[in-house]
Amino acid sequence: MSPSPARSSTSKKARTSYICTECGWESPKWLGQCRECKAWGTLTEFVEAPAVGAPAMGGAALARAAAVRPDVPAQPIGEVSAEAARARPTGVGELDRVLGGGIVPGAVVLLAGEPGVGKSTLLLDVAAKAAAVSRERGEGPVLYVTGEESASQVRLRAERIEAIDPALLLASETELGALLGHIEDTGPSLLVVDSVQTIASAQVEGSAGGVTQVRAVAGTLIAVAKERGIPVLLVGHVTKDGGIAGPRVLEHLVDVVCQFEGARHARLRLLRAAKNRYGPTDEVGCFDLGDRGIVGLEDPSGLFLSSARSEVPGTCATVTLEGRRPMPVEVQALVAATHAGSPRRTTSGLDHSRVAMALAVLQARMRVDTSSADVYLSTVGGARTGEPATDLPVAIAVVSAARNLPTPAGLVAFGEVGLTGEVRATVGIQRRLAEAARLGFDRAIVPLAGSAELRPVPGMQVLPVSHLGEAIGAALPRG
Repeated sequence: MSPSPARSSTSKKARTSYICTECGWESPKWLGQCRECKAWGTLTEFVEAPAVGAPAMGGAALARAAAVRPDVPAQPIGEVSAEAARARPTGVGELDRVLGGGIVPGAVVLLAGEPGVGKSTLLLDVAAKAAAVSRERGEGPVLYVTGEESASQVRLRAERIEAIDPALLLASETELGALLGHIEDTGPSLLVVDSVQTIASAQVEGSAGGVTQVRAVAGTLIAVAKERGIPVLLVGHVTKDGGIAGPRVLEHLVDVVCQFEGARHARLRLLRAAKNRYGPTDEVGCFDLGDRGIVGLEDPSGLFLSSARSEVPGTCATVTLEGRRPMPVEVQALVAATHAGSPRRTTSGLDHSRVAMALAVLQARMRVDTSSADVYLSTVGGARTGEPATDLPVAIAVVSAARNLPTPAGLVAFGEVGLTGEVRATVGIQRRLAEAARLGFDRAIVPLAGSAELRPVPGMQVLPVSHLGEAIGAALPRG
């Protein structure tokens, strides 16, 4: 029997699908609402290029036809050289910490963050420092391609943050072909693209920032990075929900995905790795955003702790863990009589639900009644934390404010508080104690569970407690 014309055709009809620009969900037909992220009006048309070539054949025959002799044969893993994948420092210590020691040649890093958080400023500073390092090593220059600003605007920012180096090359382009031409002409040792959503290819349909364009541009840049061994830093926009804009496949294609976070009106900026093929994903980089740009903070305690270390009611210091990094945080509480029908519960930098639970436990177990008072809780310096270990310092700060009793200046506390008032064990107590001792604290209230395994910390008096009443008695002996 002769094959039907449909099966013997040498080409296939182009397939049309619809992809959500918010989350990357794909649908065979257009829908008003994405069924994955529930966003409205976000599905855009995506036309897949038709496959032209050999007629349809079975799986085994297709495998034999597609097989080619590899240029490099497979070899034992122990004989594969790892030198080409060694991380190289960028000159920015906090970024190197998050990346796992530096950036790997050929790696593609996607940096995402809210508008105005400082992504462009950070990468411009990284580009200048990397250019200085490359110049000393005799390597190629650093190429910074901006699609959102003119070259003059970037130059003004570079002057402000002192990020001008003769080995830093600047180009303002929005066309992928011109960008590839700059790479051919300059042979850079590092490529920065700000941003991937502003670059478009003339060979691909759709506007810049669309699903089709972002996928094509990212795929091309990744191929160039792997072929030439050029590390690439891409800036990515975020959606209103905080996710990275564009197709979800973008995050799967790149090697590293970093989130740059921080409140708009605060100086503190945190860099976290959501994905890292070359290092850990539990490291956090701290940066201080000021008038002269972004500066890495090896010791951010100056931002998180108030300068006045005297005994003040309503304060309690703690040490949180951001990944593997201990971070000091000072909790401040204010309890004031209310003149409204319902008292206010206002938090800043803390988990509102955990604060509400701590207030309920204090009222039910410790007879600390705040039902007729406004309670305000905040952290110093814009620090944000929601881990259970902050339950105990929150409770101590509220009782201190309600009774107008100051906590000792050298006191630090951490522990989870249960609904029955018990103080539960928390992770990383040894690291928290070591960081607290380094910062000058000399007394620590810790959970009793697991305290027997703790190693002595020089200059630190450890007070294990099993109940919230014991913790408050140790922190406020006059209460």
